Amino acid sequence: MQTSRYILKRILLAIVSLFVIVTLTYFLMNLMPGDPFMSEKATEETRAILIAKYGLDQPVYVQYFKYMQNLLLHGDMGTSYVLQKGRAVREIITESFVVSMGLGLRALLLAIVCGIILGCISGLCKDKLPDSVIRVFSSLGISMPGYVVASTLMLVFAVNLGILPVSFKKPGGWIMPVITLALYPTSYLTRLTRASILEVMNQDYLRTERAKGMSEFVVVFVHALKNSLIPVITYLGPLTASILTGGFVAESVFNVPGLGRYFVSSISSRDYTMIMGVTIFYSALIVIMNLVCDILYKIVDPRIKLD
Repeated sequence: MQTSRYILKRILLAIVSLFVIVTLTYFLMNLMPGDPFMSEKATEETRAILIAKYGLDQPVYVQYFKYMQNLLLHGDMGTSYVLQKGRAVREIITESFVVSMGLGLRALLLAIVCGIILGCISGLCKDKLPDSVIRVFSSLGISMPGYVVASTLMLVFAVNLGILPVSFKKPGGWIMPVITLALYPTSYLTRLTRASILEVMNQDYLRTERAKGMSEFVVVFVHALKNSLIPVITYLGPLTASILTGGFVAESVFNVPGLGRYFVSSISSRDYTMIMGVTIFYSALIVIMNLVCDILYKIVDPRIKLD
């Protein structure tokens, strides 16, 4: 009963959060100078006709209420003004998200597995050579910008060695984008897991396990790890949403036709409906993943009470 009330409360808060995000995004977006048709090679008269056709000549609050009415009553996000003229934004998001999700799931799995394993090894070998090596590489992974990682991978593996294709559509073309997407979260999860492992290593229940004759490997990877996952789960919520919607840098550099690339393009081209559609989708995904993570807290540690 308590869990049900908590989930219901979180769902209501999520709806309010999404409403605030949509409202702020809509009005801030309209503060940008210009309009979606500025780049069109058309006369002022043609631009005026296009602006009137899409209702952009009306007051912003009128446009907002019409947009919200279509969104809430019909699930209609409008049609693209620039990127794919006349095509429904919902169709574009669905199609591009499939690509981003395929890429993101690989990167997410790689980050979780490698990050947790490396973090445990680092905590198990505290202040020893493996710990030092892992800490150096995790620091590099966190500090290197995504475009540097992507450019370096392309230069080394595609240009110099020629073992991986540059095009995403060719066999093996997903490897470099996945590594680019996974490097930062892997490094962050490594450091997060290491810190959590070291925090619980000297607790009484682990001393009891050692006194029973269990090896340090079993103590760390079986008993200590389970109670160290709360900070990791906290990070996995926004991480999952971010990776599944596609990395803006990775998709742009490797020409991946995913959601991240469309989001960047929609802002630069002032494609208002695409900006709103991707923002709503991305925000909803983050809210949902955070809710899932909050519920997972209770599964991982039954002592946590959901208020």
